[in-house]
Amino acid sequence: MAHPYVPRDLNLIDYVPNSLSQSTILAVYGLASLFVVSTLWLISGRCAKIVKLDRWLMCWWAFTGLTHIILEGYFAFSPEFYKDKTGFYLAEVWKEYSKGDSRYAARDVGVVVVEGMTAVLEGPFCLLAVYAIAKGKSYSYILQFAISLGQLYGTAVYFITAYMEGDNFAASTYYYYAYYIVANSFWILIPTLISVRCWKKICSAVQLQGQKKTKVR
Repeated sequence: MAHPYVPRDLNLIDYVPNSLSQSTILAVYGLASLFVVSTLWLISGRCAKIVKLDRWLMCWWAFTGLTHIILEGYFAFSPEFYKDKTGFYLAEVWKEYSKGDSRYAARDVGVVVVEGMTAVLEGPFCLLAVYAIAKGKSYSYILQFAISLGQLYGTAVYFITAYMEGDNFAASTYYYYAYYIVANSFWILIPTLISVRCWKKICSAVQLQGQKKTKVR
């Protein structure tokens, strides 16, 4: 069956169209994300020592960590998701998202590598960041800084490789902006803000430590 992706001559043998509608796919993802964020927000609220900003950061790290592990992990290790006939939700997600970037359906090597590393490395570390913030661990800021830089690097590679290859992978302008631009922009804006905050926190800690050493001498 003919696929809806661009370029039109993309060879996807045994392609099976989506069983679920776009609204259903987005609704399930939205509700699942809301459940994760709401649950973690309520749990973190029981600890008076955790400030509101850190509670929001815990929600973000849980959300993005599970997204990396579950969604991107499935893509990285399921090369023939476009052939799925069962209506399996994760396969449906990537069939739909490929309308905004057909490199996913085509199994572009660069995309597979970036997504695979993100799922295997960044995903678990995001969940570790939740724990680190909750417990006030000394490595919390450097961990968040490192993960955010990794997310920024991965997103940069994602956009740059698309540009260098002609940036012609979306089925329409709507999918280009809705999926390719807007959906990915959160992994530019939020990691940037977190990186700046962590940088300031780390610099302040180092400066304070230096002042203490000076006083001792």
